Amino acid sequence: MLKAFIFDMDGVIIDSEPLHFEVDIQVMNDFGTSITREKLEQYVGMTNPEMWASIKDEYRLTQSVSEIIEYQLSNKISILTSKEMEPIEGIRELLDALKANGIPAAIASSSPPVFIEAVLRKFGLQDHFDAVVSGEEVEKGKPAPDVYLKAAELLGVEPQHCMVLEDARHGVAAAKAAGMTCIGFVNPNSGNQDLSQADHIVKSVSEVGAILNFI
Repeated sequence: MLKAFIFDMDGVIIDSEPLHFEVDIQVMNDFGTSITREKLEQYVGMTNPEMWASIKDEYRLTQSVSEIIEYQLSNKISILTSKEMEPIEGIRELLDALKANGIPAAIASSSPPVFIEAVLRKFGLQDHFDAVVSGEEVEKGKPAPDVYLKAAELLGVEPQHCMVLEDARHGVAAAKAAGMTCIGFVNPNSGNQDLSQADHIVKSVSEVGAILNFI
């Protein structure tokens, strides 16, 4: 029985992966090296510290992980605040339907808290979620289940009664490891993501309603 709905954020609530790819490629250029979008697609769904620790090691960057992230985040938030953007089509309607049916909603995102807050503020969605968890606030980021288990705990709902909306391979793995039902959202802008482990796969957020049986 569905008792809570948990959203990933990047690529699900906001079509932000193109922004992430653009800034991360520029960050690497600014630090004197290059990285491809295809390479970055491997890290979609992971936390910043985990992603940049891996990239720093592989590309032998001289900057510390914290220096890289500080530079990256300032650029991303600057672009986010100045850019004309709306949530992914169907998200506002899905949130309204969940509220109308008494289903609490949460965010479980790999993005840092400051970026999550900036996105919710930009879209005026701060009051639409009963819990917000960043992968940086738990021991292990996706594909570990920690962030989803923490969201369920904050909502006071057992994991098996939670449904997740995810667009990335690491996120689907995290949701399933948490014992939750997972809907894989095919977002072309999130790159080539294997969502085959999801319980359901949709190509638009509006299709989620048919799965929930109340939209």
